[in-house]
Amino acid sequence: MKNVHIIVATGEWEQDQLRYRRHRLAEFLQRHPDTKEVIWLCPAPMVKGNSCTKLANGIIQWTVQDLLPQKVFRFGRYINGFYKKKLAPFLLYLREFQEKYTLQLWYTFPGFPLLAELFNWNRVIYDCSDLWASPMNGKRSIPAAVRENIIAGAEDRIIQRADVIFCTSEYLRTKIEAKAGTAGKVFTFENGVEFDLFANTSVQTENILPAGFHGTVLGFIGGIKPKLDFELIQEAARKKREWLFLFVGPDGTNDHPAFNHLLGERNVVWTGSVSPSEVPQYMNLIDIGIMPYKSSQYNQAVFPLKLFEFLAAGKSVVGMNLPSTKRYAEDSIYTYLDTDDADQFIGACEQLESCKGQEESIRKRKKLAKSKNWNEVFTEMFRLI
Repeated sequence: MKNVHIIVATGEWEQDQLRYRRHRLAEFLQRHPDTKEVIWLCPAPMVKGNSCTKLANGIIQWTVQDLLPQKVFRFGRYINGFYKKKLAPFLLYLREFQEKYTLQLWYTFPGFPLLAELFNWNRVIYDCSDLWASPMNGKRSIPAAVRENIIAGAEDRIIQRADVIFCTSEYLRTKIEAKAGTAGKVFTFENGVEFDLFANTSVQTENILPAGFHGTVLGFIGGIKPKLDFELIQEAARKKREWLFLFVGPDGTNDHPAFNHLLGERNVVWTGSVSPSEVPQYMNLIDIGIMPYKSSQYNQAVFPLKLFEFLAAGKSVVGMNLPSTKRYAEDSIYTYLDTDDADQFIGACEQLESCKGQEESIRKRKKLAKSKNWNEVFTEMFRLI
């Protein structure tokens, strides 16, 4: 009997032009020979026209309109009364599959928790990639505490209902096991990499770096969010004017002043959002990949997608305040820092700068990344369910 996979996602497929773990998971399931259909179920601030559409890749996208379009009203995604009626057409749509196929419900964030109880699912899986209830910027406030309670309550319901739970870090696994009350259904699967895509270093995008610049490029690629330490990078940029700091990705900071101040430095370049297919071309401009995260509870749980993507491209990497990555630290490959000190960050980058062209180091970086290919990660996860 073939499977119909329903993936509960945070937003529409091309919401910010970024490709997350959930996108790779959906595409893996879509290619699997035992799959009949993959349905991408997601909230949307505004639903234009038909809420059910077929994407170019063959995946069905079903959108559920938020309470109101403003970001502050997203809490409705976690409270039954604000989405239950909106799910009714979707549940009716699923009935045509119920007798012929196995229905697998995948949560990739703790939205719509009631959905797990409204249908007779063959399997409920929670693929947890973040500490969803914790504020990303690390700041505590009364609104943040209310939000945390709402999301934590929704997640607890999903944890109790789930048959299998996957976590991207050991920190998350420990947290979830404590809530689940059992270790038997919780497993750690770190993020992987589309190795062949990022290992192609033959093409670089043009007209991004300043004319005549031939120095060292330190780069961050991905969603630019408050979890990053903009103040530290600004201090480093002022102390190392001969370096260029390249940021590639959409601004998810909500116009954060610290990010705007950073962009005022003459050796900082931000490209804005780029197409996922173009990301490897920007990767090839970079000499050292940087993951400058703040020290926060949220970042304790993070396993960044970019670690193995940088390594697949042959780039050395410096990561900060990401304890889930510490075990990959190795000279000339990956430097891990558990600090907010700009001078230590600069020192680590200077050390990697001295070996940026070493063929043996490049080979070792690629070898590590190749062992983390997404297909192998998802194949093992699929075997467990």
